[in-house]
Amino acid sequence: MKKGTFAKLFSVTTAVALAGSLVLPLAPQTAHADRGVVDLWKAIKPLTTIASAMNTGAHPDDEHSAMLAYLSLGKGVDTSSIIANRGEGGQNEIGSELGNALGIIRTRELQEASKVTNVSLGILSEQIDDPVYDFGFSKSPDETLSKWGEEEVYERLIRKIRELRPDVVIPAFLNEPSTHGHHRAINVITVRAFEDAADPSVFPEHLAQGLSPWQVKKLYVPASAKDYDVRVPVGEYDEIYGASYLQLGEESRFMHKSQGMGRHYDEGPSYNYYKLEKSVVPENTGNTAKEKEPDFFEGIAYTFDDLAEEVKKAAGGGKLAAELSALQKDADRVIAAYPSFARVAEEVHAMLADVRKTKAVVEASGLERAVKQDVLHRLEVKENQLSKASAEALSLVAKVRPETGELVAGQTAKVTVTAYNGGQVKWSQVKLSLHVPEGWKARATGPTSVNGLGYNQTAKAEFEVTVPSNASLFQPYQEPLITADVAVTAFETASVTHVVPADAVAVLPGFALSVSPGATVLNTLKPEEPISVKVTVKNYNPGAANSAISLELPDGWSAEPKSVPVSFAAKGETKSAAFTVKPGSSVKPGQYKVTAVARGNGKESRQGAQVIRYPHIGTTYFVQPAEVAIQAFDLNVPEGLKVGYVSSGFDNIDQYLRQVGVDVVSLSAKDIESGDLSQYDSIVLGIRAYGFRPELIPSNARLLKYVEDGGNLVVQYHKPEDKWKPELAPYPITIGTPLIQWRVTDENSKVTMLAPEHPIFNTPNKITDEDWNHWIQDRSAYNPSKWAKEYVELIKNGDPGEKEFTGTFLTATYGKGTYTYSSLVWYREIPALVPGAIRLFVNMASLKQ
Repeated sequence: MKKGTFAKLFSVTTAVALAGSLVLPLAPQTAHADRGVVDLWKAIKPLTTIASAMNTGAHPDDEHSAMLAYLSLGKGVDTSSIIANRGEGGQNEIGSELGNALGIIRTRELQEASKVTNVSLGILSEQIDDPVYDFGFSKSPDETLSKWGEEEVYERLIRKIRELRPDVVIPAFLNEPSTHGHHRAINVITVRAFEDAADPSVFPEHLAQGLSPWQVKKLYVPASAKDYDVRVPVGEYDEIYGASYLQLGEESRFMHKSQGMGRHYDEGPSYNYYKLEKSVVPENTGNTAKEKEPDFFEGIAYTFDDLAEEVKKAAGGGKLAAELSALQKDADRVIAAYPSFARVAEEVHAMLADVRKTKAVVEASGLERAVKQDVLHRLEVKENQLSKASAEALSLVAKVRPETGELVAGQTAKVTVTAYNGGQVKWSQVKLSLHVPEGWKARATGPTSVNGLGYNQTAKAEFEVTVPSNASLFQPYQEPLITADVAVTAFETASVTHVVPADAVAVLPGFALSVSPGATVLNTLKPEEPISVKVTVKNYNPGAANSAISLELPDGWSAEPKSVPVSFAAKGETKSAAFTVKPGSSVKPGQYKVTAVARGNGKESRQGAQVIRYPHIGTTYFVQPAEVAIQAFDLNVPEGLKVGYVSSGFDNIDQYLRQVGVDVVSLSAKDIESGDLSQYDSIVLGIRAYGFRPELIPSNARLLKYVEDGGNLVVQYHKPEDKWKPELAPYPITIGTPLIQWRVTDENSKVTMLAPEHPIFNTPNKITDEDWNHWIQDRSAYNPSKWAKEYVELIKNGDPGEKEFTGTFLTATYGKGTYTYSSLVWYREIPALVPGAIRLFVNMASLKQ
């Protein structure tokens, strides 16, 4: 099917969720410098095509950003990105958040990245602690699907395909042994879904929910320049945006700051390559030798004219075909009117009226049900795109502003909705409406519509919003609680713009509690030692409030004082209460929990509200129980042990060492460069420290001299890109590549101590096989592949069925001191209070010749 030539695209505006689809809720908007004619072009370009494409991946930052930029920004294709989980199991390069808190950050980063490429976003993981969770690195798609729940994740993917109805689907990865098991799993279910999404017997409950089967037309997989069917020219330069699609894609990748993503590329030719894996397009079976395809959509209806040709062949499709061809002319007129805002606005509203008329023609036609559904879906997509184009062409600036984004149950707050006319077209009417969750109340306190709004004028409506007394606390993955619609009538046709607040609006506990420490060790060798617990309370109630703070304790435990009254004069104030917790007289090894409770104002709270705020993602919250996790076990710590800790910012092991009685000093750049290192019994480098503490490499000779003079230096794992070189160690250590092959992902894998008599396994704590139990997520990452003969190999360990590594845990004498390099994932185990990991780390930090 022949297609026209289409101009290249460019820019960054916010995608509007398609009506009836369950893509990720709209995220708060951020201001961009790229506005005006750039955003206008970006908004009207999608009007030229009715084609759609979907990219599937496992984690945030898995998307093929350059390809998405080319399709969405360059070609105007309705493009979606479907991601499985929220990256909770990853590392964090901008802070210490891990687990669910990191998942919240990575979700917001993904939302912002999707704005850059104008991509509709869907995430299969639906809530905190969802089964489709990033449980850490996996080498197996079978293990991944087993842990996620294969039926559940597959149903969610099929649902997304049936909602969004993409013509082309492209998994981001191949199912290859050298690839992360999560990536492989997404490839497996995406390839399988090609047929199953079209089969009504697969998840038949979708039909009852109004979702019809959908046959994807083509499935492509990543390929190489040596063997491909489609070559995507991501290096093409877009004159309007002033960047190539590769550069635009990287602009979106820079939003993934917690993962250190984003690279700077020079201008010039560059390509992504893809192989046709499956197809229902007759001339593209994928089984015979053929010429390269010009793009993904060869043989697929791409324009309204193409769609008209297909409809014309169906019984009763003649009249509809004429209407569709008229829409093609409408789109051509919109493009021809660019860059005149007023002319574009007039043509956009004319096309919007024609789309609505065409929808009525489809509804009234005698076309078979499947054809009707297909055409109606494409017209609904176009109607949403036209509303967005209308807002840009009319220079509509719409905002919804709560007086506060931090609400509590039972509160009433004012919310203002505004619509500003920054263009030369006078609007005949503006209607402002507010949407709140079921059970909430929103009452307009004045007019909600304006007749006639000209340049530089603003329409405003104010609402009183009442939160019900039983309102649920904030869930970061749910749709925004408060949104608005701004309906603008111009050229006798109304368009609707959906608006969300600039930052998250959250229902928080009236008294938000945080406890310190959040997790701690109870040394059963010293059960009489009390545990100090500090509870900090923030008042989110709108005004003065009183509360009493107490602790819920395990049976037989006590706390002094039993309760602490606190009073607040205003919202936002914080107060603290200190408690001394005494364990029971016969406390045994195991896990215990202490919960902080606030009672006051007729309410009870056991929750904290962690504020997550970064410039690139704005403000959001993580509401979670205010608990102290306590792990009781035997632990010997040498009296007066002093450790200098060099943090990379990616772990908080030093905090836990302090809790168990180690004197830990956080070393500054000045300390490392010129301080007296001999005062420390041990110096510990945090994970990847050489890559993120620039003073380390120039000072490495000082560190080795410290060891030579009798010090104990512990170095945790590094990647090669962390500026690691074998000669940084006193005797060379080479990190294995590719990295995926040099890690142990089964946290329950057998560990054999190769040097059981070594002091590291005996002093001050005797390490036994039991100490390798109850580890979480992984055993080791980025293991060495080569090391000098001077090192003692301390353990051997590997994933089941694979060769065991013997370089995971290495130690050597150097001069009068000791150097230890460990790829064990201490940064996960110690915050999780894994007893064996803590006992072994204390031993490692206590090594002395």
